[in-house]
This record gives sequence, C-alpha cells and structure tokens, in this order.
Amino acid sequence: MNTLGVGIIGCGNISAAYLRLAPMFRGIDVRAVADLNMDAATARAAEFGVRAESVDGLLAASDIDIVVNLTIPAAHFDVSSKVLAAGKHVYSEKPFVLSLKEGAELKRLAGANNLRVGSAPDTFLGGAHQQARQMIDNGTVGQVTSGTAFVMSHGMEAWHPNPDFFFLPGAGPVLDIGPYYVTNLVQLIGPVARVCALSSTPSKTRTILSEPRKGEEIPVETPTTIHALLEFKSGAIITMCTSWDVWGHGHKPMELYGTNASLDVPDPNFFGGDLILTAANGVPELVEPWSHPYGVANDGERANYRTAGLADMALSVIEARAHRCSLELALHAVEVMSSILASGESGQFVEITTTCERPAPLTPEDAKAMLAS
Repeated sequence: MNTLGVGIIGCGNISAAYLRLAPMFRGIDVRAVADLNMDAATARAAEFGVRAESVDGLLAASDIDIVVNLTIPAAHFDVSSKVLAAGKHVYSEKPFVLSLKEGAELKRLAGANNLRVGSAPDTFLGGAHQQARQMIDNGTVGQVTSGTAFVMSHGMEAWHPNPDFFFLPGAGPVLDIGPYYVTNLVQLIGPVARVCALSSTPSKTRTILSEPRKGEEIPVETPTTIHALLEFKSGAIITMCTSWDVWGHGHKPMELYGTNASLDVPDPNFFGGDLILTAANGVPELVEPWSHPYGVANDGERANYRTAGLADMALSVIEARAHRCSLELALHAVEVMSSILASGESGQFVEITTTCERPAPLTPEDAKAMLAS
C-alpha cells in the first residue's frame, strides 16, 4: 500500500484548505467528507469532487484509513475517540485535546489498536522554520538563551462568519493561535519545563462585524490577553504574549537570542517568511533562503503547504517510521498552553509533567520526496 484513503469530519471553513492542498502530496487521497449538517457535507463534497457521508457512514467506510478531525475544539476528543474505536488513524486540527486526561486516553486507544494520532499545526515544517532549525542545530545561533513571541490582534469577530467558539473555553488566543508558536518553539529548542502567566478578559462580550450575523453580540468566556513566561529544559527563557485586545503593535512574531547571534523567525502561523540574523557585528542581515520546497510561495504571495503533517503521518505508516506532528508533541503543547491558562488564574508557576522529543528535521530532500510531483 502506497496511499491511504482519507476522510474528513467537519466541513467548516478550514476543510476547504485541506481538500484544496491535499492533492499536492504523496501518500494521501481524500475520498469522503462528513458533517453533522448533511447539507454542509454535500456542498463541500460537490465542490471538491469527493463523496458525502454521514459521520457514522464515514467511520464505517472500508476505503478510509485516516480521518481528519476538523470539528470544533470541544468536540475533538469525542470525535477522535470514535475514529480510533472504528479502527482508523486520526489527524486532528489543533488543539487535538483540551486536557492531559483526554490526551492520555487517546494515546491508550491508539496503542491498543496499533493506530496513529497526529495533530496540527504542521506549519513548523515550512521552509523558513526548518531553516531556522538548521541554523540552531549547526551552531550559527549558538545556544538559545532567551527570546520573545508575540501573537496579538483584535480577534476574529471582524471577519469570521461564526466567531463564537473563539471566545469560549477551549479557544482564546492561547489555545487557538498559541499552538503554532509553542509547537515551533519546541521543535526549535526542545520541551518546556515550567510556565507562569498573567491573564485578563477586558470585555465580556464581542460584537460580530462580519456578515451574515453583523451586529450580534456573543459572550467572552475565556481570557483574551495572556502574558506568559516559558522556561525550557534547555534553560532558555521565552516571553510569550498573546492577545485579542490589541489594535496594533510593533513586535516581531518571534525572536530568539543565542550565544552567537540573534534570529528573527517569521510568523509560525505560516510556512514561509524572512529570517533575519544579527551576529556579533550588530548588523541585521536577511538570511538567504535555502532551497526548501515548503518555503516557495504557492498561494498568492504565501507559502501554504497545509496537509504536509497529514501526508507525513500517512507516509510514516507506510514506511514504518515516526511521524513529525506526533501525539507526544501535541500533548506537550496542550499541557504548556493549559498550564499557562491555569497560571493566569492562580498567579503561580506551573511545572510541566509531559515531555517529548524534538520532531525530526524536515530537510529539503525529505520535503521534496513528500510531494506528488
């Protein structure tokens, strides 16, 4: 077997990206979609030339080997549990669970059935972030001692047609956007040892500014500004600020300060972008991009290779190797983020109990080998 059949549960906005980009990769063939709203499944299936199924029908389908879970975060655990019980691998949007208990149960189910669990984000596989990884690993930056990460805007109510879940427990800027940043930091400098944070919720409601629900008020039930400190097992100390209460700012997405140089890393929400290195001479220099296929603009002006993590997991099953967007990496990120929120409530440091290996680097050669052509 050199291709695994893929089914998607959840036909919201993000499903279009998976369906559009999956054909770029070897090892996967999206064959069906499902949703609790059968009309949504039928419409998405017609748009991309796949078949529409009920959720139960997709789980029972003999030609589906991996299910992509694109439901809302609060439903991730329940849906992924059912996928594993049906004897299929599962790849989930982030965060794949909302607690360590849920993650441990998925790990148990997967192990009992010899199945894989994977999770977005896969943007850390992008050309810019893998080049940053190489520059750290080869000593260009030196030992990373500290850094900053900023993910701040004024929230999703201005553009998303149904922004409700972004402001409920299980989302907010830490759990919704934070996975990109935490996952990239872990792949660059290793696992986190402990965290502390301060948090606030300046507004208890938000007004939707996008159609078709423009003017409707929705509740805010999770912190929307969280400033955190992350101490890594390597000794590095990272300041991470996340907020949906900011109209504008001048901070870079990510800066890492090493013993040999400082490195500006582009937004880990995306696959590409510019790296800027400042060495002992104090002069910032644009790093010449290496020849990595996942750094090439393919979606307007941006590099967009979503489903790379899914394809890597499928190929890892076929090739009997570890996949990069692993359960262990995702669970560690979930604990880091949930601990940041817990610290924001208590004002105390929280020790991280999980750990993980840094995922294997994705070299330009590895990335090229994953592409269908």
